Amino acid sequence: MRSVEVFTGGGGLALGLERAGFRHDALVEYNHDACETLRANSGGACLRGRRWPIYEVDAHEFRYDRWAGKIDLLAGGPPCQPFSIAGRHAGDADQRNLFPEFFRAVRATWPRAILIENVKGLAREAFRPYLRYIALQLRYPTITAGPAERWGEHADRLERIAREGARPDLTYRVYGPCMLNLVDYGVPQHRERLIFVAIRSDMDIEWSFPPPTHSRDALLYDQWITGVYWRRHGLRRPEHCAVPAHWLAQARLTGRPLEMAWRTVRDALWRLPEPVDGKEHLTISQHVGIPGARSYYGHSGSSYDLPAKTLKAGGHGVPGGENMLRREDGSVRYFTVRESARLQTFPDSYVFRGSRTEAMRQIGNAVPVLVGEALAHRLIIFLRAADAKQTRHHARDLAVTPPLLKVVGG
Repeated sequence: MRSVEVFTGGGGLALGLERAGFRHDALVEYNHDACETLRANSGGACLRGRRWPIYEVDAHEFRYDRWAGKIDLLAGGPPCQPFSIAGRHAGDADQRNLFPEFFRAVRATWPRAILIENVKGLAREAFRPYLRYIALQLRYPTITAGPAERWGEHADRLERIAREGARPDLTYRVYGPCMLNLVDYGVPQHRERLIFVAIRSDMDIEWSFPPPTHSRDALLYDQWITGVYWRRHGLRRPEHCAVPAHWLAQARLTGRPLEMAWRTVRDALWRLPEPVDGKEHLTISQHVGIPGARSYYGHSGSSYDLPAKTLKAGGHGVPGGENMLRREDGSVRYFTVRESARLQTFPDSYVFRGSRTEAMRQIGNAVPVLVGEALAHRLIIFLRAADAKQTRHHARDLAVTPPLLKVVGG
């Protein structure tokens, strides 16, 4: 399966796609430090020696024509700052809104499938008309806006086409936006993200999003009913339980859920030693403590024995107290770069280039590797099923109508 990824960033989605079985024809990214990160990992242990084709270029200037009709997947997360809850909320009017460039890539490549990831802020009430516009453009990518046509007018025109049931040459079936909390898929972090999947209309498949694999109830059962969680970590079960009593009563009544338990910060940081401020660890890369963490209202850090709060990139890499660990005694410290990478499910062999601020920005903006892999693996299953169905139909057609044979020599 061949793929092109736009707005690759530090490579979380790229690595997830690679692990699932996609082979990248191009990774397009503008930020120099992010490209240095991609180059540093290309050909390394994470990729089993395979090299990544990295294009450090402005998305406005990149040409995709060479891949027209040749790739299975176009993936990417157009910059989320215009729609982020922590941003200026300018949305479609923000110059950093690069969804139009993503749709230009769709029109140039005609991929069999499309995968888009973005922040949950895009689903805010103020942005919902533009969210609907994104879905319409995914459905009808060849119907572009006129030179003087504003996006709202273009959206209205696409709506009319959808109501009338018109079928342009190239259309997609759009699934989403689907809001996923990635903690339900094995990420040790509460992280809500909007996901779009689009399948080209000539593909005889219907997509469905993967069901959750992890649950809060399973974690509570392992912690407070059986205690297996504490034994796994070599700890005594705490005497005081902060979990509401009716939750535990329900857990005892229903039994252990089939899903796996939510992964906690303690799970993610397993066997990582406590970092030392200002001193790099001898054997673990980018595991150096940063002094100065403080807790204040709304920024109290993440507990050891629950999934982390959402890691954020922020303007300076570490926004307030969001990217902090809260120890059992109530004191707080910043997560190291390596700890943050683990919370985004990057392997320890994956390195980040640039200053700590730049590394934290790349990590905070990344798609967790585990979720990228899960979505990509499901896409491959569906695409292969479509290929198999097409092969069966072709074989049946040949059996019904044998090909005409040219008789040579009489």
